[in-house]
Amino acid sequence: MSDAVPSGLLESHPDTAYFWGHVAGAGEITRERLTVVAADEACAERLAAIAGGGEVGHDRVERTYAHDTDLTKAEDEYTVTVSGGIAAQGSAVFGLPIGDDDGGYRFDALSDHRRQLLRGLLESCGTVCFKSSAGVVGVSFVHDDRALLETVDRLLAASPVDAPTGEISETSSGGYWFGIDDTAAGAFGEWVYDGSDDRDLFAPTRRRKLEQSLERAAALEPDPGAEASR
Repeated sequence: MSDAVPSGLLESHPDTAYFWGHVAGAGEITRERLTVVAADEACAERLAAIAGGGEVGHDRVERTYAHDTDLTKAEDEYTVTVSGGIAAQGSAVFGLPIGDDDGGYRFDALSDHRRQLLRGLLESCGTVCFKSSAGVVGVSFVHDDRALLETVDRLLAASPVDAPTGEISETSSGGYWFGIDDTAAGAFGEWVYDGSDDRDLFAPTRRRKLEQSLERAAALEPDPGAEASR
């Protein structure tokens, strides 16, 4: 990992783009502090390090599935709490909701690091799965704030990888979701994690799930050599 670190959380930098992607997708901001839910312990420790310190918490929680609130699952939940003025400053710079005030989501300052920003958003409010019926990787984004999903959709449209998306729809729990087209989801997943080892900007559990889904999809692809020999 490179020794270069951002001079502050408001600097345009791969680390800060990843951090604020997580805050936007799974964070809560007040004027005194911000708290973000991390995908796993390693991710929580990395986010705390990017912030220059923070309190890492752990709990065991019951969650409902985004698309079916009748189903629940027990999960480890890791949180990172960062106190001080950076919470309100970050909200002002990046248009993130603070308290009862809605956010406008302005990530133009991080446009040079769109891959890391989208990686943070994917890990915080995205889902990755293997669709066994179609033999493809599925990628979708789920959040209570439609405005955030509209922002994610625009970021995807502006990314260098082809990632067409479907319409934003309501979930049974009252939130919103949309998915990347199945024909493009796998390629997007590979792109968004490309170079993630360079600065350890990834949640191991989330990246592993994507890799496993990609491997399962690849195993079902026809062998061109076998087809040609018939």
